[in-house]
Amino acid sequence: MGRIVSTSFVHHQPLIFMLKKVNKRNIFDPRFKPDLTPKEMLALGVFGGLYFSDKPKEFPKSWWKSAKLSPDGKRHKELNYFGVNASHPLSVWLAKGWINPQDPRGWFEWYCRYYMGRRTVDDERQIKRWLAMRRHIMQIKNNCRTGDIFCRPRQRQALLHWAYDSRKM
Repeated sequence: MGRIVSTSFVHHQPLIFMLKKVNKRNIFDPRFKPDLTPKEMLALGVFGGLYFSDKPKEFPKSWWKSAKLSPDGKRHKELNYFGVNASHPLSVWLAKGWINPQDPRGWFEWYCRYYMGRRTVDDERQIKRWLAMRRHIMQIKNNCRTGDIFCRPRQRQALLHWAYDSRKM
């Protein structure tokens, strides 16, 4: 187990990230079982290609090889897997208090860092937010025929933004 001290601060306290690995795999909270890895999400098409269009160096280069990224720094719904916009602009996220300063790009940035092994005091909040998205799964199951991926595309794209794979439903 490794220890990394971050330069990020929450409530004026330095964060200590613990990398927990067993058999070279990160240990996830048992409630947190995403269907997709960050690399898979980027390859399918999320956030209109806008998220990480700058290819942050903290993440593996392999993530960018098949990623659908915006060529011009603007959101493009056609880069999303379901071809629809399904996310609020950053201004809404900031106004609602959904952004933690340690992950200024939001939940997906948190997930990428969690996936890479970072653990912080914000994990509990982010996992609860992820769990809350399950209500959309039930709406799809209750209103769409199994395998009809064109039913409720906006909800399906939103689920994809949260690492749920609605193509299986």
